[in-house]
Amino acid sequence: MFIENKHSSIQQIHLSEIATKEVSLFIKREDALHPFISGNKFRKLKYNLLEAKKQGFSKLVTFGGAYSNHIAATAAAGFEFNFKTIGVIRGDELAVNLEEVVKNNPTLKFASAHGMEFYFVSRSEYKTKSSTQFTNKLKAEFGDFYLVPEGGTNNFAVKGCEEILTDEDEKFDVICCAVGTGGTISGIINATKKHQKVIGFPALKGDFLQNEIQKYILKKDNWCLNTNYHFGGYAKISEELITFINKFKNETAIPLDPIYTGKMLFGIVDLIKNNYFKKGTKILAIHTGGLQGIGGMNIYLKNKNLPQIK
Repeated sequence: MFIENKHSSIQQIHLSEIATKEVSLFIKREDALHPFISGNKFRKLKYNLLEAKKQGFSKLVTFGGAYSNHIAATAAAGFEFNFKTIGVIRGDELAVNLEEVVKNNPTLKFASAHGMEFYFVSRSEYKTKSSTQFTNKLKAEFGDFYLVPEGGTNNFAVKGCEEILTDEDEKFDVICCAVGTGGTISGIINATKKHQKVIGFPALKGDFLQNEIQKYILKKDNWCLNTNYHFGGYAKISEELITFINKFKNETAIPLDPIYTGKMLFGIVDLIKNNYFKKGTKILAIHTGGLQGIGGMNIYLKNKNLPQIK
């Protein structure tokens, strides 16, 4: 059952370009926890769904862009656990020819097939989504609901992400995680042992994440953010990154999403090549899922005449 605790498998990574480096790289396959509610979305939604059930809600409202992993996962979770779901989607222009948009957008098509109702808002109005006025507007439209924040990050999400690491992971020296809203890495930091260090690889530009993470973590200073591998910001990628993702899959049989985990693994491998880690270091990279986003990214890449993600 989804809300039960689950543990993911760990695989050692053997890549030709770091074969001579005396460090060990492993990946925790959180992406394989569930066919549709995978990775950190599984963790973030777990206690939010339990809380919604406890409070007697039958309806979930959440937010995201048209290719959001969180939107797809929330729709799947609602479908599986009998919640009505409403997705507040950024971009009111998408509602103009909704049938065609849904047909050609893998994320919205999936969410719609799993019962999600869409509520499209302008990009300017979307920026006010956290305001009381906007919440009241949603309540007038949809009645009572349990609100899941964009990206799923809140205290319940962090609690779920604390379950990513287990006692068996004590053998690792460094834990690496992609960072979006900061919830996943916060849970990981809280669950680390004294000898472990956490490195976060933000997918977004800017320094605001430091403060966001501080809101949720215990009094620990064993973590840092490496902001050198965002490739220009959220949803921005390059041919170099695509080549890396495809090569990684070819050598390991593990798919990577281009927004989060792909950038993190690119960064880890680059740091290994440049002798950032001391010899003998055991590194655990967390695969946070997001593979449903590959379809949407490939549509973009095709329109730009760029190579596809395999």
